[in-house]
Amino acid sequence: MRAKLSGITDLYTALTADECGAAFVSFMFDMDNKDYIEPEVASVLARQIPGTRTVGVFTDEELSRVNLIADMVGLDYVQLNGDESDDYMRQVVCPVIKRYYVDEHFSVEKAEQNPAEMILLDLGEQDYHNKKLANDIVQLHKSVIVVGEIKRENVLDVERKLNPYAVDVSEGIEACNGQKSVRKIRGLFRRMGSRTV
Repeated sequence: MRAKLSGITDLYTALTADECGAAFVSFMFDMDNKDYIEPEVASVLARQIPGTRTVGVFTDEELSRVNLIADMVGLDYVQLNGDESDDYMRQVVCPVIKRYYVDEHFSVEKAEQNPAEMILLDLGEQDYHNKKLANDIVQLHKSVIVVGEIKRENVLDVERKLNPYAVDVSEGIEACNGQKSVRKIRGLFRRMGSRTV
């Protein structure tokens, strides 16, 4: 199983994620997000971690701004968290990860048919032991990333129950002050059995 670390804002954290074997790091480009990063800074960080795929996260943003930042930073993926249409997704300059909240409105068929390369299922505070959720993931023929209160203590249980392509971790690698914790990042990857020491 792979890990996607979200809300990376500084070089030390980015280098730690890369060293530990993160498959992806996400930069938050929604200006009201607490982990917002200026595109110019993200561009510098991205160049320092060529072995890790970079993701830019946007919500109902103007397509022109999305594509401008994707080019500027050299993003590998764009993650769309809003109500972006299929036509919008087709016009993004790099592959798309589309987020869906897993609630009563979630449709496996809709997720399967959209043009996104990968699907991110946001569990919110739901219990990942949900058998329907595991069945939904099996039905999707796209790579599935799961997010929702994942941390070192439960990451292996999430893997056993849901077997996703990757897990997305943000709050689970934060210190008490809300900043990303290198110690927690290393602890997460030790639990996952990565090459970190």
